[in-house]
Amino acid sequence: MTTVHNPDQYMYDFKHILTHGKKKIGILIGAGAPVSINVSPDEGSWQSLIPDITGLTKEVKQKLIPIELEVYESLEKEIENSNLELILSRVRSLSEVIGSFKVNGFDSQQYHEFGSKICSIIKDVVSKKLPEGENPFSNLVSWINGINREHAVEVFTTNYDLLLEEAMENAKTPYFDGFTGSRIAFFDPSTISSNDLPARWIRLWKLHGSINWTKNDAGEVTRSVGGNDGTMVYPSHIKYDQTQSAPFSALFDRLKSFLLEPDTILLTTGFSFADAHISAKLDECLSENPSAALLAFQYKSLANEPQAKELALRRPNLSVYCQDGAVINGIEAEWKIGEEPAKNWKTIRQEYWDSNKYVLGDFALFARFLANSNGDKMYDSVVAVEEINIDG
Repeated sequence: MTTVHNPDQYMYDFKHILTHGKKKIGILIGAGAPVSINVSPDEGSWQSLIPDITGLTKEVKQKLIPIELEVYESLEKEIENSNLELILSRVRSLSEVIGSFKVNGFDSQQYHEFGSKICSIIKDVVSKKLPEGENPFSNLVSWINGINREHAVEVFTTNYDLLLEEAMENAKTPYFDGFTGSRIAFFDPSTISSNDLPARWIRLWKLHGSINWTKNDAGEVTRSVGGNDGTMVYPSHIKYDQTQSAPFSALFDRLKSFLLEPDTILLTTGFSFADAHISAKLDECLSENPSAALLAFQYKSLANEPQAKELALRRPNLSVYCQDGAVINGIEAEWKIGEEPAKNWKTIRQEYWDSNKYVLGDFALFARFLANSNGDKMYDSVVAVEEINIDG
């Protein structure tokens, strides 16, 4: 007998989780989130608000002068399966070790300047504002605000942009990101560890930094309205080293603390699990705390989400939902629609099932699903009464 997973069953349960104000819920948002927002002025075409690594690489190369582009392409030829992250890693390595010796025509100082320029371009590309009106980030905030919660929602993100901050400020939603102060906000790790702010305050933890983080003369990371330099952890070989120092160590500790709390649920969206450091932390915590659950909403098919799939096969408290199937309770199987779990369920099914595919791996559709769940609270109350009557 072939094993299958019925998406209706799991989405029925998920709806209850979303509308349950007593659950400890966290969300990990990766680079795929802003990619899902189309800002193209031409109907029928697509232009992501912020591109993925492939699009980012293209934009970086377009903004290099000829001699820099020549060096970049030389490094591409030298590195197997090269991408922007690996190129930047090599640039920074060369800037640290070659001194006055030249490699591909650049010495140490030139590679240092080259790396700074690449980082500046990256910062420029991700410095985007949300489109006007409804958008996935506003839907996410709407869902968080729509329920009276006992525990604050904690949002973890690897992204450097200010889209989450903009969405929360547009909705007049209070949040805490680890910094306190007005003119030049300073990092406050004690408040992160105590986590004793009101539940209505969203916790925003930027695991790789932000474009509005800078370093003062004392080398301390502060938050301001901007600046010429960001302290974000750019994609490079030193990412792991940087996440071991303040403020990154405190933020990663918060991710660990959250997952080690009893009966917590972490949702991931736009996150490929390719970040070895974060994936290792998730693996460690899920192993240590079997009562924690992680629901990963992936954009591609199971075969094209190898990192998430591998981890889910090892950890039964990690469920991975892909277009064509899922890994749930450590079991990999294709999706197959079954009997409707409730009356008029076909209407709700349209929110996550389209053209015989599971579509909540798309952040835009995922955020809308969350926002729509607020409208299902009356439905959930009716279902709860029916269940009580049946049990009684």
